[in-house]
Amino acid sequence: MTDRLCIVLAQLNPSVGGIDENMERIRAARAEAADADLIVFPELVISGYPPEDMVLRPSYAAACRAAVSELAKETASGPAIIIGSPWPDAQSHDKRPFNATVLCADGKIIAAARKRELPNYGVFDEPRTFQSAESVTPPIDFKGVKIGLMTCEDMWYPDTADELKEQGAELLIAPHGSPFRRTCHGERLFQAEARVRETGLPLIFVNQVGGQDELVFDGGAFVMQTDETTRCAPLFEEGLYPTLWEKEVGGLVCIDGPSAEWPEEEALTYPALVLGTRDYIRKSGFERVVIGLSGGIDSALVAAIATDALGPENVRCVMMPSRYTSDHSLEDAKACAEALGVRYNIVPIEEAVTALTSMLDPLFGDLPPDETEENLQSRIRGTTLMAITNKFGSLMLSTGNKSEMAVGYATLYGDMNGAYNPIKDVYKTKVFSLARWRNENLVAQGLGPAGMVIPERIITKPPSAELREDQKDEDSLPPYEVLDDILHGLIEEELSFPQIISRGHDAATVQRVQGLLYRAEFKRRQAPPGPKVTSKNFGRDRRYPILNRWRDPIE
Repeated sequence: MTDRLCIVLAQLNPSVGGIDENMERIRAARAEAADADLIVFPELVISGYPPEDMVLRPSYAAACRAAVSELAKETASGPAIIIGSPWPDAQSHDKRPFNATVLCADGKIIAAARKRELPNYGVFDEPRTFQSAESVTPPIDFKGVKIGLMTCEDMWYPDTADELKEQGAELLIAPHGSPFRRTCHGERLFQAEARVRETGLPLIFVNQVGGQDELVFDGGAFVMQTDETTRCAPLFEEGLYPTLWEKEVGGLVCIDGPSAEWPEEEALTYPALVLGTRDYIRKSGFERVVIGLSGGIDSALVAAIATDALGPENVRCVMMPSRYTSDHSLEDAKACAEALGVRYNIVPIEEAVTALTSMLDPLFGDLPPDETEENLQSRIRGTTLMAITNKFGSLMLSTGNKSEMAVGYATLYGDMNGAYNPIKDVYKTKVFSLARWRNENLVAQGLGPAGMVIPERIITKPPSAELREDQKDEDSLPPYEVLDDILHGLIEEELSFPQIISRGHDAATVQRVQGLLYRAEFKRRQAPPGPKVTSKNFGRDRRYPILNRWRDPIE
């Protein structure tokens, strides 16, 4: 090889289906890193990830492969590229393409390494859409270095890396489409360290950035070496990150590269929510959103996320008071909107509530008021917000947290209305901690103001839907600290009743919460999408039947 090799780690934000747009991003990266020897792009960067059933359309898969051929010709000068793409095989009787990582250099396609390990768990369903390679693509000689290509899941098992080592690989490169969850960084580093330790080879990990439907991709590219040196790129930021390599007696060594420090806890989760919201809105072709601002913590946090994602000028908050709305809710909603600098309107709903209840009086007769009248208020608010979004060309954000979504403490066609829900995968207890974190921090690339944007009283007052006199959430639900721990045990951990009870919970409460969880499935199926940040979100991760008669035994 030459004395030194410059390999650039490209954290791009591709668009699913946007082949031409993705090609232009690749071209722009090549122009910016014109002095590099090689640029490594994420998994399926040509099609965007995950393309799901789109790759089963022959025309789409063929267009992706044609795009790779076109980009390959452009490498006759300038940096070589490693790019991911669906890879149809005309010789195969299987309509599914392969998921390939392709090295293009010297104006041609040098090799296409087909993915072997196709994940079929959690949010992944790749065997549905891709064929699995039967064998490893041998290491590729690039400027005197033998490169072993592994596509995403291939890195997570030892077989591919071991075989590449046996065939003479000197460097392992693993492009990924790895979605964010709070535990993902430790898991990735653990698997990469295992491959490096087993093979004695350095490893490059590259991942995409951005939001796609319910998934958020955090980037987090890194280089890991046998001396345990890890060079990390920033999280949640697009960019090109050069690494410099030299060949020494013991093998290939990375002597320079990015040196970002990765944050933890709320400093991870909040940027993920902002990025997921920003990309969902903008990739949908919209710029502005409308939010019902109640004076409660959920809608305040959503307003802060939206403001950081889109800028204050693109966020409209609407307070819709009824006879049950407290003065402090009116004051707190206004204070929050002013602190964020967003547009703020008040649209009272009492006139509509009176009209609808009067209209229904002949049918309801002397029946006492119950949840029907409460839900009517929520649905009037939902309809009002939808009218505003239609009139001003915006999208509506809903504001229900994961705890509420879990137990059905939400009204269909009311507060569940919306195109997207930024906190759908955030438990109520985490809502509080994220609100406090945002008051003390600014997110990188955030567009909102610094300082206390969520008034302290919103954080400290008891949560209430304010649909009847003196209503509190704990009138209908266990305390959120109890509820969230039980839900986490049922959803993320799949624990049995005895295991959850052993944590100190009352058996009847656990049984009730599970009943609420199962009965609310029909509501969740009609809920808007939202960014996945936990290990198991509602939707892609957790697929339970709507009609479900199973209940766990207490003993």
